[in-house]
Amino acid sequence: MKTSTSEGKHGIRWTAQDQLDDLNFTNDLALLSHTHEQMQIKTANVAAVSASVSLSIHKGKTKVLKLKTQNSNPITLDGETMEDVECFTYLGSIIDEQGGLDADVKVRIDKAMATFLQLKNIWNSKQLSTNIK
Repeated sequence: MKTSTSEGKHGIRWTAQDQLDDLNFTNDLALLSHTHEQMQIKTANVAAVSASVSLSIHKGKTKVLKLKTQNSNPITLDGETMEDVECFTYLGSIIDEQGGLDADVKVRIDKAMATFLQLKNIWNSKQLSTNIK
């Protein structure tokens, strides 16, 4: 996939000196761009390079998340419209269309609370000493 995404001119500004092009992890790929046109080009490039090595993009799993934009034009792949979503989870972190961390932090707090509550019987146990707890 490096071949299809390494042009270095369609990513997002990360810092004053650096640009973040895409996020790749095993078989997960998050394409990043500032414009709809750039995203459409990247999507087509990834599909073409994938096809050249007998791989395909699972259209049912492919989602589009538009951050802080009014553009409602769809991203298409082989003539099919990709699903727009308000948020999705990438490598355990929730990314939403506002670009903030609120949803991710809330889910992490909820998970920690649920785990803590599972230990309620241990905390209330009279059979276990305070040192063990």
